[in-house]
Amino acid sequence: MSELESPDQMPVEEQEPELSHSDKLVGIFSEPGKTFESIARFPIKTIDWVLPVMAMLVVVIISQFIMAGNPQIKAEMKQKQMEAKEKWFQDKVDKGTMTKEQADEQLQTAEEQMDKMSGTIGKVFTAIGILVIGFITYLVIAGFYFLFVKFIFKADGTYKHVLLTTGLTSYISIISVIFATIFALVSDKLVRDVSAASLFSMDTKTFTGFLLAKVDIFSIWVYFVIALGMTKLFNAGDSKKYYYFIFGAWIIWSLLVFVLIKYVPILQNFA
Repeated sequence: MSELESPDQMPVEEQEPELSHSDKLVGIFSEPGKTFESIARFPIKTIDWVLPVMAMLVVVIISQFIMAGNPQIKAEMKQKQMEAKEKWFQDKVDKGTMTKEQADEQLQTAEEQMDKMSGTIGKVFTAIGILVIGFITYLVIAGFYFLFVKFIFKADGTYKHVLLTTGLTSYISIISVIFATIFALVSDKLVRDVSAASLFSMDTKTFTGFLLAKVDIFSIWVYFVIALGMTKLFNAGDSKKYYYFIFGAWIIWSLLVFVLIKYVPILQNFA
C-alpha cells in the first residue's frame, strides 16, 4: 500500500497569471466577462485605465482636426456654433439685459475668435481643452458611479475599480469615433456618433431626434460592458441592478442635457 500524501505534500495549483494590458484590450472585445473576472484577482494598475482614456481623447482630437479639414464640415461646425451664440445673445436682448447693438458686437467678436481658433494656436488650445476637460469629465462620471454603487448598493470595491471598468471601455468608444469620422467625411456633414439620429440626419434638439440618438450600437455596447465589469469587480450577487443603474443613469443624464439645451442653447456645443 502506497504511503498517503499529506495536504502539504499535494501539488499546489499554479495561480493564473495576470493578463497583460494587450490581453485586457482584446478581452474587452472578445470575452469581457472572463476578462473582468481575471482582473478582479489582482491589484488595479493605473496604466490600465489611464492609457485607454488618453488614447480615446487623442483619437477625438485627431477626428476633430480631420473633420475641420473638410470645408463643408468646417462651415457646418461654424454655422451651428454661430446659431447657438446668436440665440443666446437674442435671449439676452429679449430679457433686456443687453442691447441689440451690444449683441451684434459680441456676435461679431465671437465669429472673429472662431476664425482665429482655426489656426495653429487655436488647434493647440482645442487639443489641450479636449484632453483636460475630457479627462476631468471622465473622473467625475467614474466618481458618480463609485459613490452610487458604494453607498446605495453597499458593494465591495474601490474608486480604482470603477476607473478601470469605465476606462477599458474607452477602446470601444475609439472604434465608434473612427466610424463616425469616416461617415462624416463620406457624407460631407458634421457627425458626432453613429446613432440612428446621425445616420438619418435627425435634429437631436427634437424629442424624436433625441430618442433616435440613443439608438447607437456602440453606446449600448459600452454601457453593457461597464455594467458587466462592475458586476465582476464589485462581486455583485445580483447583476440586474447594475444594468438598471448604468442604463438608467445614461437615459436620465441624456434627458437632463436635452432639457438644459432647450433653455441654454449654447450648451449644444458641448453636448
